[in-house]
Amino acid sequence: MPTHSSGLARYWHTAFVACLLALALALTGCNPHMYDEVPALHDVKRAEVSGSWIGYDRTNVVFRPDGKADIRLLDGQEWDFDDRWRLSGTGTWKLTDKRTGWNDGQHVQLTLTSRTAVATRAPEPNEPLDPSADRPETPKTYTWTFELRRDDKEALKLYFFFGDPDSRSTYILQTDAP
Repeated sequence: MPTHSSGLARYWHTAFVACLLALALALTGCNPHMYDEVPALHDVKRAEVSGSWIGYDRTNVVFRPDGKADIRLLDGQEWDFDDRWRLSGTGTWKLTDKRTGWNDGQHVQLTLTSRTAVATRAPEPNEPLDPSADRPETPKTYTWTFELRRDDKEALKLYFFFGDPDSRSTYILQTDAP
């Protein structure tokens, strides 16, 4: 009885393991970009953040120079987005250098301190909806952490990840400038 494997058997074993690994990655839905570095800005001034910002489906956030904010129809970030609630009210904001988000650059922290209205985002056409499912209670206060980036024209964009943060789906606010 031979005590060693032939080269051909080793080749087929390696090919089989590689195929199983590729299949496992495909079935788990791994995003090849999920560990990419999140861009970090370090040169943003408060004056750039102050003003009116618009986003998805009539979202509007006004960052006032005195650190107060008006919030209209802002969805939850990361996993909270899946609950489909949208909050409106007043709050506070600050531009911070503390590591509070997904990078080591600056962030905008927005805190809803007084909720004035709650809306529910309509489900997407392909989204399964279970009307009997218990939805978590909509928060009375909430804090968002916005990442910051610039577009190719150097315009500032505020964004956060929604759904599974590893998917890198972004919810973007842009200035309401003409």
